[in-house]
Amino acid sequence: MTDKPVIVAALYHFARLDTYQALQKPLAELCCKAGLKGTLLLASEGINGTVVGPRAGIDAMLAFLRAQPGLAELEHKESFADTMPFYRLKVRLKKEIVTMGVPGTDPTRIVGTYVAPEDWNDLIAEPDTILVDTRNDYEVKIGTFENAVNPETATFREFPDWVRRNENALRGKKIAMFCTGGIRCEKATAFVKSLGHDDVFHLKGGILKYLETVPEDESAWRGECFVFDERVAVGHGLAQGTHKLCRACRHPLSPEDLRSPDYKPGIQCPHCAGTMSEADRARFAERQRQVEMAHARGERHIGDGPWTGDD
Repeated sequence: MTDKPVIVAALYHFARLDTYQALQKPLAELCCKAGLKGTLLLASEGINGTVVGPRAGIDAMLAFLRAQPGLAELEHKESFADTMPFYRLKVRLKKEIVTMGVPGTDPTRIVGTYVAPEDWNDLIAEPDTILVDTRNDYEVKIGTFENAVNPETATFREFPDWVRRNENALRGKKIAMFCTGGIRCEKATAFVKSLGHDDVFHLKGGILKYLETVPEDESAWRGECFVFDERVAVGHGLAQGTHKLCRACRHPLSPEDLRSPDYKPGIQCPHCAGTMSEADRARFAERQRQVEMAHARGERHIGDGPWTGDD
C-alpha cells in the first residue's frame, strides 16, 4: 500500500477495434467525470495511453474498457505520484497506437516470445543473444540495460530501417528487445519476425515492470527510465528519478545538465542552446515568466505541463 494519492495507470492492448471512433466520446466523458488526466490513443489496432487520478476513477475507466469487445484481456501497470503528473485529458483518434509506419504489422497475428522480468537476466546473459533497445536515442542516453545496442533513432518510425540495415548482424541470433512499457516491442518483434527471424524475444511489461519486479542488487539496468509524464524518469522500485525536462526542446536533463551555464529554465538547455530562433526564445521566455507568476500565486500553469508524445 502507499499513502500517495495519485495513481498512474499505463495501459495498452492490441486488438481489432473496427468501431474505435465510437469509443472516443463515452470514454472521454467517463474519464472527465472520474477526475482523470492524461492521454489515451484509440486506433483500429487497439488502445494505448497513460492516465492518472484517484483509485475509484482508474477502476471505473478500466472496467469500461474491459467491457468493450476485444479489450477484455487489457492489462495495465500502476505506479504512484504525490501530485498530478498530467494537467489535462486527451482522448485521441490515431492511425496507429504507436507509430512505426509499416502497414500490415499486426502483433495480434505474429509477435515475439514474451520473457518475464525474473527470467530476463538469464536470456540477455547468453552469448548468442543480441540485446536491442527499441526506444529513441534521448531515452536510451539516460538509462538502458548493460550491453544493449542503441539503434540511435530519433523516433520509432526509424526503427524498421535500422533493422533492415543490420539484417546480417541479426541473422541467426537470439534477438531480445525491450522498451518502456512493452508496446513498442509488440510492434518491433512483429516486424522483425515478419522478416524471417525466428528467435525473437521481448521483455513482458517492459522496463517499468522489470524495475518494479527485479531487486536493484540483481538488476542489469543502468541509469533511469524516461517516462512520458511530469515525473520525467523513474528508477528501481519506480521511484521518481533525478532528471528534469527542458520546456524548450523536451529533452530530459541530468543533474549535470541543470548545472550547465547553457541551462536557462524554460528557455534553453545544453541540448538546444543555439538552435532556437530569437522569436522562439522570446516566446519561451514569456511562457516561463507566466509559469513563475503562476507558481508565485500557488498555481500551476499549463505551459509547465509534460510532453505526451506517442512515438
